[in-house]
Amino acid sequence: MAYFAASLTLFANGMRLVSQDGFAASRGEAFVATADNPSAIYYNPAGIAQSQGDEVRFGLYGLYLDPTFEPPSAAPNSGNTYHIENRLAAAPQFFYTHALEKVPLSLGLGVYAPYGAGVSWPEDTGFRSVATEGKLTYLRFNPVMAVELGCGVSIGAGVMVDYGDIKLEQGLLRTARPFANNFKFEGDGFSVGYNVGVLWQPHEKVSLGATFRSTTSFTMDGHTEFEQQPIIQPTRLKAEADFEFPLTVVFGFSYRPTPGWNLEVNADYTDWSSLGTILLRQKSPPPFPVQQNIPVRLEWQASWNYSFGLTRYLERGWRVSAGYLFNENSVPDTYYSPLAADLDRHFFSFGAGRQGQRFAFDVVYQFGYGPAHTVTGSTPSSQPGLFTGQTADGTYQFISHAVLVTLGLRF
Repeated sequence: MAYFAASLTLFANGMRLVSQDGFAASRGEAFVATADNPSAIYYNPAGIAQSQGDEVRFGLYGLYLDPTFEPPSAAPNSGNTYHIENRLAAAPQFFYTHALEKVPLSLGLGVYAPYGAGVSWPEDTGFRSVATEGKLTYLRFNPVMAVELGCGVSIGAGVMVDYGDIKLEQGLLRTARPFANNFKFEGDGFSVGYNVGVLWQPHEKVSLGATFRSTTSFTMDGHTEFEQQPIIQPTRLKAEADFEFPLTVVFGFSYRPTPGWNLEVNADYTDWSSLGTILLRQKSPPPFPVQQNIPVRLEWQASWNYSFGLTRYLERGWRVSAGYLFNENSVPDTYYSPLAADLDRHFFSFGAGRQGQRFAFDVVYQFGYGPAHTVTGSTPSSQPGLFTGQTADGTYQFISHAVLVTLGLRF
């Protein structure tokens, strides 16, 4: 009866929202060495030193996400393909910059969601006791400042004030019938971090950029809810868990053979190893045999994103761009979870836009594809899956379609 424990799983690179601007996204996110609009607050804060007067950019990132799961051939439900229940999502962004007139100093404020996800699987997948549902809401307020030092060098830095809300759920038995059984955790919290960046243009045709974002540590304070009829009646207890979201480092190289072309490559490192073992602490003793302090093993690993972008600047401020991004898997098979369902992914983007004297816009379409990834020999990160004999083993694939629209204003 000691099998009561929660499976707290997140969403790895699938929860990281790297697309924060239409122009940058159309270039496959290869923007850290260009960073020439207010979204540089996110991509490279040193880039806002290129701003003039007051500029605003705001946009909406709309996504259709379709991760799928096929059980192993030996499973009773083999041959079925399962989809998550809600496949639509949206994330807004807002960036504002102000360049001081008499000193080479620029100020900025960004409000955006660097992470976010929502996954809900059907009850009959065969991994109900491993995980069924997870949702992360994450919002960042990011004031920054940048200074132009001369000789083509700018530096920038800012403070990241973050709010996070997490909801996670799993079954305690293989099926939801004949008796109700589930375990839920919900909590929220705040964190403070920082980001820094540097931009150097040693030659009119070459620009180098780098940015660093610190870890953000949360104590998600909330409650658990659980029951297993007829043994345990519905119970709600105050609870908390610590999460450390990863640091990121991005390097970029931009080559501009003529004023009409900009080619850029970026390498983006994310240290997901900050999510190792998480301890869910319930603040009062739960009914027997539920554990009061529940360790959950994630053991994620660091990964890289590699991106390439190309922009052709046309007459009257028009531009067209294309890009590619490769997103490396961060979740090892050892403790694989359907809520993470991470795998190597490829993203292709194409966009167009215009920068006028006062108004600007960019529209981009992004297609994501994750080839089939077959998981074998995985171990549930908590006891319910071990007790029921269920695992996350099976074949996972990923398809996404996204449109990002950004509007800009100078005044």
